[in-house]
This record gives sequence, C-alpha cells and structure tokens, in this order.
Amino acid sequence: QVQLVESGGGLVQAGGSLRLSCAASGRIFSVSVMGWYRQAPGKQRELVAMYRDRGGSTTYSDSVKGRFTISRDNAKKTVYLQMNSLKPEDTAVYYCNAEDYVTGRPYWGQGTQVTVSS
Repeated sequence: QVQLVESGGGLVQAGGSLRLSCAASGRIFSVSVMGWYRQAPGKQRELVAMYRDRGGSTTYSDSVKGRFTISRDNAKKTVYLQMNSLKPEDTAVYYCNAEDYVTGRPYWGQGTQVTVSS
C-alpha cells in the first residue's frame, strides 16, 4: 500500500526547463524516496539522479550532470527534479524510485512523459 505519484512532465522545446515532482503516500513510515530513472524509446531504464544514502549525498548520470538538480524534503517523502537546458535526447518516461530502508523493498511510480522537441 505504497504509492508514488509523479507529475510535471510535458512537451518542451530544446533549451527549455521542466520541474518534476514525486510524492509518496500510504504505508511509508520507513520508505525513503531515492531518486529518478528514465526510459527512452528502444532503450533500457537508466539512472538519472539519486540520493546515495540517508545523509543526502547525490549522484547524477554524466549525460545530465550540470543541467539537472535533484532535491528532497526533510522527511524523504517527496523528491523533485529540476531539468534545465533540455535536449531532445532527454525525451523519455521519467520514473520515481523509493525503497523501504527496513526491508529493502523497492517501489516505482507510474512515470511521467517528458518530450523535448528540436
């Protein structure tokens, strides 16, 4: 009974910006929202940005480093992804990821579509 809901996707011109949000709800006492993945047409799902640990260390894919910024609320129940200088190759479905830090069980949102036109 854990739900992750992403929002903020859409259609944008190259060079534009979008801000994605992911909110966790339900039985989330020991659930932390960890970060963002994406899956482009014909490609495997890949890491975009994530928190490495409870202390707040972050890591980014080389392809987005310097353009995207991940943030999280203090309760670790909501994460955001600020995406600037978007490129057509950023077009993908973006998925929020969370885990229960007691059991190790992972959770995934339904995804939000980001389309960048050239």
